[in-house]
Amino acid sequence: MVLNTNTLYTAIGRFERKHNSRGHSCPVIVLGGKEYMVDTQEMVVWSILNWRIVRKQEIGVLYEEMTSKSGAPVSRFWEACVERLLVRGLVVSGSGETEYDALYDLVSSLYIIPTDASFPLRLAAFLKLVLVNHVPFSAAGRLFRKDRRTSGEKEVIHLARQALLSTAEIIKCLERDIHCLPDENSIMDRLYDDCNTTSDNISSLMKSSPCTKDITLAVANLYLRQQIIFERI
Repeated sequence: MVLNTNTLYTAIGRFERKHNSRGHSCPVIVLGGKEYMVDTQEMVVWSILNWRIVRKQEIGVLYEEMTSKSGAPVSRFWEACVERLLVRGLVVSGSGETEYDALYDLVSSLYIIPTDASFPLRLAAFLKLVLVNHVPFSAAGRLFRKDRRTSGEKEVIHLARQALLSTAEIIKCLERDIHCLPDENSIMDRLYDDCNTTSDNISSLMKSSPCTKDITLAVANLYLRQQIIFERI
């Protein structure tokens, strides 16, 4: 018997515009402290997936809509762009028997950076929505409104402001009633204090934690509301 597999996709990293020695600007994606150059089609795909979590077929629909509106040059199929971004780690996917399983697989190992304290990042997101995605000015202006958060979302932001933590690490913090991490050493001492837990397996170990579903959904909702970005180290 073959089980149906659900797969979800999103983009990670952040968009920046750099200038070369001749004063020409070019878009780059910054991830893990490195700058990645992408071509126009790849940037379109990355922009589509930035702050979205979608199925693969939805990428195609959004890609056709954006390229038809913007007139961006099309020289290869969008699927090829997705595959190249996956190989380079600028797009990630998660799979599972259910959509929730796929969502947990997608976000559990990703690190979380809050954006609410970063005015330049919110301004960049605002400009992208208005100029690239053609979102109405009034709708894009919601980026500057105070976000209303659930208790789980507040916990995620509170911990993510203290240290660079993955979703799985945040789950373990809450499972152990840890709300303060004064330094990086405390993460190792309090989250990796046994012989079994490693950065490679913490996601699988935390999947059955009682607070996993609430935190996974909190992370996803914060991301969709553009309150966090995902990072990898």
